[in-house]
Parts: sequence; C-alpha cells; structure tokens
Amino acid sequence: MNKRLFTVLIALMCFASLPLFAEKIAFTAGNMSGQAGDSSATTTLSGGAFIQTTSIEISADEIELSGDDYRIIKAKGNISGKNLETKMEFTCDQMSYDRETKVALLEGNVHLVDLDNDVKADAQIIEYNQNTNIAVLQIGINLTQKDNVCTGSYAVYQKNEQMLELSGNAQVKQKEDVFRAQQITLNLDTQSITLSGNVKGSVTESPKEETKVEKAEGAEESAEAGAEEDAAPEEEASPEEEAALQDATLNKAGEEE
Repeated sequence: MNKRLFTVLIALMCFASLPLFAEKIAFTAGNMSGQAGDSSATTTLSGGAFIQTTSIEISADEIELSGDDYRIIKAKGNISGKNLETKMEFTCDQMSYDRETKVALLEGNVHLVDLDNDVKADAQIIEYNQNTNIAVLQIGINLTQKDNVCTGSYAVYQKNEQMLELSGNAQVKQKEDVFRAQQITLNLDTQSITLSGNVKGSVTESPKEETKVEKAEGAEESAEAGAEEDAAPEEEASPEEEAALQDATLNKAGEEE
C-alpha cells in the first residue's frame, strides 16, 4: 500500500473518534502532512481536500487543522462549503472556522447564500456566527433578495429576524425605486424600509397603472353623464304650444287630402 495513502487512512481513524463537543470529523485529501493521532498538532490536507463535521462541510485546495482537538479549521484556494444546520452555502478565497464558538470568517470574493430565504450576498469579508445566525458583511457589499438590490460598505444580516442593516453609502433599489441614506434598515420579510441621515430617493410610478386609472375615470364620467340624461324629466308643453301643435297637425292632414 502507498505509504502516503496509509498515513491518511490512519489519520481518518483517529479523526473519526475525536471527543471535542461529541463531534466527529471525516475528511479526504490527496496529501496529508502532520502527526497522526496527535490532536494538538497541526495537520495539513492538500490536493482536493474535503472535510466534514456534524455542522459544516468544506472543500478547498488546502485545509489546515490546529489547536486542541483540532478546534480551528483553516482553508484556502477555491473554497466552497455549506452549513448543514442553518442551510447557508458559501464560496471564498480563504476562511477560518472555530469548532467551539462556531464562528466562520470568510475572506476574499465571498459569496454567501441563505437557501431558506433566497438571500444572496457578496462582500470581501463576511463573519458568520452559526449560534446567532447573524452575518456581518464588510467592503463591496451587494445583497439581493426578491426585488431588492442592497449595497453599502458595512451590513449586518440577521437570518432569523430577516432584518438587514446597511451603512456606508447605503443604497436599496426596488425595481425602479431607489433609496439612499447613511443608514438603512430593511425588513426582508415585510419589505418595510427605514432611512436615516442624508436621505435621498426617487420613486417611479407605473405608466400602465396610470393609464388604467385614467380609463376608469373616463368610463365613470360617461356613465354618470348617461345616467343624468336618462334620469332628466320631460318638460310639459304650455297651452299655447299645444294649440299651435294641433293647428299644425290639422293643416298637414288637409294638405295630404
């Protein structure tokens, strides 16, 4: 058996029985360097590295495990992963994850997806706390959800409450409507928005809706006019007008004879 493969297999057996937080770790890799069986040493996996714990999956070019009972997981290069408990998926250039605090720090071209709420977020740095379900986003933020496109320099996304707090050139676009302020709070569930500090914005009315209103108003005016005409009472003729009408009728009858 290949010596390198044998070392990886031995390490797999040791990792599978780790006692920390009653959480098991399984992994695969093309290469491994470190001391098998020593849970306080640093172990590096490379060549299509993949690691899975009870709550998280990570694949990357390289994964490093360190600290007591391999508490700290670091990865770099073509990282993709998912949180199995909170249904959050991510890609980034490098990351670290603390198995005790369950806090992940994602850096470099970070893309985070909340599968439960169809929220997609891009930033250069995202810190995600699995226990509180809160993500802090920094630098070059672009978050989308339904018709919302949200940008800014700093943001706090609360998954459980579906609340987004934006600051630093904060902007929210909802289709053709644009809202700008120093701070913006958006309820992603109700779509309620609050702006504070140097507030600016523009709202565009739908032309189709205006046309429908105009037509409806015109139709109402025509209906009202017709109703007035139908409802108008006929004026009674005066005695003189009745006598003249009778004379005209008799003359017309004589001419015909």
